[in-house]
Amino acid sequence: MKRMFLSGLKIFYIMKKNNFYITTPVYYPSGQPHMGHAYSSILADVFARFNRNDNNKVYFLTGTDEHGLKIQKTAEKKGLEPVIYCDKMSKVFKDLAKKLNLSNDDFIRTTEKRHYKAVNDLWNKLFKSGDIYLSKYKGWYSVSDEAYYNSDEVIEKNGKKFSTFSGSSVEWVEEESFFFKLSLWQNKLLEFYEKNGNFILPISRRNEVINFVKSGLKDLSVSRTSFTWGIKVPNNDKHVIYVWLDALTNYISALNYPNIEDEFYKNFWPVSLHIIGKDILRFHAIYWPAFLLAAGLKPPNRIFGHGWILSGDEKMSKSKGNILNPLEIIDTYGIDELRYYLMKEVSHGSDGNISSDSLKRCVNSDLANNYGNLCQRVFSFIKNNCNNKVFKTKNISESDKKLTDQTNIITKNLRKDMLNLNLNNYIKSVIDISFLTNKYINDEEPWKLKNNNVEKMNNILHISLEQIAKISILLNPMIPNASTKVLDALNITNKNRNHDFLDGNILIPNEVQINELNILFNKIN
Repeated sequence: MKRMFLSGLKIFYIMKKNNFYITTPVYYPSGQPHMGHAYSSILADVFARFNRNDNNKVYFLTGTDEHGLKIQKTAEKKGLEPVIYCDKMSKVFKDLAKKLNLSNDDFIRTTEKRHYKAVNDLWNKLFKSGDIYLSKYKGWYSVSDEAYYNSDEVIEKNGKKFSTFSGSSVEWVEEESFFFKLSLWQNKLLEFYEKNGNFILPISRRNEVINFVKSGLKDLSVSRTSFTWGIKVPNNDKHVIYVWLDALTNYISALNYPNIEDEFYKNFWPVSLHIIGKDILRFHAIYWPAFLLAAGLKPPNRIFGHGWILSGDEKMSKSKGNILNPLEIIDTYGIDELRYYLMKEVSHGSDGNISSDSLKRCVNSDLANNYGNLCQRVFSFIKNNCNNKVFKTKNISESDKKLTDQTNIITKNLRKDMLNLNLNNYIKSVIDISFLTNKYINDEEPWKLKNNNVEKMNNILHISLEQIAKISILLNPMIPNASTKVLDALNITNKNRNHDFLDGNILIPNEVQINELNILFNKIN
């Protein structure tokens, strides 16, 4: 991993090996979780699991953002104190993390003491540096987005005002406010983007951010006086800190900030990757690095803004009533099935339209008919004809060598695909290996050799098991449950379930004893 140090405007890089810090957004629990939350979380989990399998030390953070006017209003409607409401909703998101089979190391809530301490320290640094000043705010504000919008970003429909960016309603706000001198960071941010070409991915999002910054940055209102649910401005209880300055700080409060000499903080900051939806790109790619640089802290290494999960042609949202419940889909089809489908079928730089029909096609084609069938036919044959044991000799055929060479060519670029966040290509490549292995078995016909060439039959079966092991490790980030069952059946120890085979290391011994393996994926009718 690369680690950045900023001195003036000059960027220096050193290698930071074996540490990978990844985050989801902290989710706003003003409503029930939907497929968009599931997508961000699973996407982050896939990268976290891949890096663990690649022998990196991973820290994976998710959580809930529990302050702001929207939370206060929602709690009031339900007749609850905000903190009681947040306790209830945070548990919903914690339960979702378990249901999605996330491997997160921490779950942070912005109502925790460790977070309050971090936010207060960051505010004091910005105030002491002169980057925060007191004035008056006049402008358009969206309670739903907890975001400020310029006049050219507001449109009128049926006598009401809406953000052209998100479609949410906006209201005119005038109140005393502290401001962050965002305008002073315009050129410094543009220079930072120029020196760090992969800071924002995909490229379309990078271009969007750069164009916005070039159009001119205005100072940002970073406090409110019209509501009370939030972290108070230090030494000024009249003001509540702007929810985004509050929320973004979670990424460092989880690392024991403000203790920047703490080994935990030094090992994992700056973050390797923020996974976010494109609707909150501006906050992460403009405000967040500006806050950090102004406070003398290192900005993130990379931000990936994925597209929206669509229902029909619209983004899913509570207000539109088109939310697809991930829990219902998991209960109907299974968690591995949902994880794989979302990662395979949704292009990670674009919006993705999901449906039950496309999920069925994806699961049946890739998981049931391809990978699942490969595992089942090989394990069943070995059980019925080889007493669950196969061996490999040195008499490797040209067909055997061809399959191994083809696999090595495909796997050569898999680390690069994941480093570049090209998950679609990664998955396609692994499924191609499964397809080639199924074809190899069909062509070699080991069932015809059991009575006249046991040695060759064993070689074919051994190489097939080796292929299955490779495929299972590579698919593990997407389908951890099913792939773990296969690796267990292959008796591959936990310490060997990594990517060392990509570097030419032996994955399974010459003589392999397997366990029985049940059907992994049932076809969906």
